[in-house]
Amino acid sequence: MTKHEFEVAMTCEGCSGAVTRVLNKLGDVKFEIDLPKKLVWIESDKDVDVLMETLKKCGKEVKYNGTK
Repeated sequence: MTKHEFEVAMTCEGCSGAVTRVLNKLGDVKFEIDLPKKLVWIESDKDVDVLMETLKKCGKEVKYNGTK
């Protein structure tokens, strides 16, 4: 599985909770959230565009940083 890094404009636990909810709905993904650094790492075989659109559903600005 590929590990992708995204920058998400999260400011609080509520923001990271929203990210967790949208990613859990995807299924078959592992992810880590670093709230202070505003980073989300997602391990998935899904297309980057799918992951990006899913993250945008939480209403935050999202930037793709590449694979890690």
